[in-house]
Amino acid sequence: MANPYTVPVSGLAAREQGSFLTRVYAHLVLAVLLFVGLEIWFFQSGIADTVLRVFSGVSWLVVLGGFMLLSWVATLIAVPSVSRPLQYLGFFLYVLLQALITIPLLAAAESAAPGVIASAAQVTIGGFVLLTAVVVTTGRDFSFLRSFLIWGGLFGLAVIVCAVIFKFDPGTWFSVAMIVLASGSVLYTTSNIMRGFPANADVAASIQLFAGIAMMFWYVLRMFMGSRR
Repeated sequence: MANPYTVPVSGLAAREQGSFLTRVYAHLVLAVLLFVGLEIWFFQSGIADTVLRVFSGVSWLVVLGGFMLLSWVATLIAVPSVSRPLQYLGFFLYVLLQALITIPLLAAAESAAPGVIASAAQVTIGGFVLLTAVVVTTGRDFSFLRSFLIWGGLFGLAVIVCAVIFKFDPGTWFSVAMIVLASGSVLYTTSNIMRGFPANADVAASIQLFAGIAMMFWYVLRMFMGSRR
C-alpha cells in the first residue's frame, strides 16, 4: 500500500484526495478569519497606531517590497518535512506578519476612501472562487505558469526598487499587473496542490493559497484607492 505522505494527492484514492482538500481549505478559511480578527484587534486595541508610527518613517514602496518578499517566504515555511507543531507555528506566524504589514494600507484606505476595504475584499474573494473553479472544472495543469510567476515577481520587485531610488509612484497599472500576477499564483498553486502535494502538506498548501489571496487583496485595494483619487 502506498504511503500517502510520499505519494502525490493525484495518485491517491478519491476519498483521500477529498480529505486532503477539505483540510487545505479548512486551514485557508482559518487563515482568513484569523487575519480579519487580528486586524480588528490591532485597530481596536491601539496596536495599529504603534505600527503606523513605526512605518511612518519608511517609504510606502519599501513596505510593498516587504510584502512581496513575505509572500515568497510563504513557500519556505510550514513545509511537511518538519513536525506538525512547527508547521502550525509557521502558519500562525505568517498570518500574523501579513496582518501587521497590511495595517498601513488599511489605515490609508479607510482614511482616503471609506468603504473601499469591503469592496476590495468582495472582489478578491470572488476572484479567488472563480480562479479555483477554473482549475477544478477544467482539470488543467497550470505548472507552465511557474516561469511567469518567477520573472513577474522579479520584475515587480525591480519596479519597486527603482521607484524607491528614483522616487516615483508606479501607479494603477502596476497594481493591475500585480493583480494578474496574484491571479496566476492562485491558478498555479491550486493546480499544484491537486497534482503534486503529498497528503500531509495541507498546512503548507493553505499558506501558499493564503499568500496569493493576500497579495491579490493588497493590490485590488491599492487599485480601488487610486480610482477614488
